[in-house]
Amino acid sequence: MAAERPIDRLLAIMARLRDPQGGCEWDLEQTFATIAPYTVEEAYEVADAIERNDLTDLRDELGDLLFQVVFHARMAQEQDAFDFDDVADAISEKMIRRHPHVFGAEAQRTAAQQTQAWEEIKAKERAGKGQNESLLDDVPASLPALTRAVKLSRRAATVGFVWPTIGEVVAKLDEEVRELKVEIAADDRDKARAELGDVLFVVANIARTLDIDPEDALRATNAKFARRFRHIESELKARGKTPDQSDLAEMDALWAAAKAAEKAAAAE
Repeated sequence: MAAERPIDRLLAIMARLRDPQGGCEWDLEQTFATIAPYTVEEAYEVADAIERNDLTDLRDELGDLLFQVVFHARMAQEQDAFDFDDVADAISEKMIRRHPHVFGAEAQRTAAQQTQAWEEIKAKERAGKGQNESLLDDVPASLPALTRAVKLSRRAATVGFVWPTIGEVVAKLDEEVRELKVEIAADDRDKARAELGDVLFVVANIARTLDIDPEDALRATNAKFARRFRHIESELKARGKTPDQSDLAEMDALWAAAKAAEKAAAAE
């Protein structure tokens, strides 16, 4: 516990927690599968701290995420599969391999050139592992659906399967929305669900084409909605009301006022 480096101390703590003799019963019961949801949750909490520009929270959340890596590595070490050093070595080798313009003799690249080169290097790595049955094979199914849609369409775009212009993508969105309206009018929920999926996939393509993270865009809109709805609640409270004692017309007027106030503040 008195190890010199903080990472050594953390590894020692994890080993102690997983020690069958006097460790933590909860930690001992965990598996890769049971810990995975916590790993995903911690990654989202890192993103949330970044969104709020809270560097103190970011430090703490990065620590929580690092602990997840240490936890998985410890469980693997107990199975003689790999350990934390193997994880660090593997990512170090990967970063060197994927940045030949930094660590090798290749010419410097722009950010756009590096993005393209990164995908090409990844394709070679997949081929080397025999993972070339489909270009899409290693796009994880567990990703958030919008993020996965962007990755799937980006991967397909590397071989030319892509709408040439943003105008054509937007036109496709209009087409899919029309098809969704047809199924809504027909009161066919199953077909409407399928058409809604098509709409969202095209939206993901628009995000990819514009180089916008759709999850990030939606998080910003979620925050905006929450901010304006809290304004409605606050104004109604000042009037001695709760939202369920109001009506849509009143709440919509308060929403419009909140929106106008935000626009005015942004223009200052």
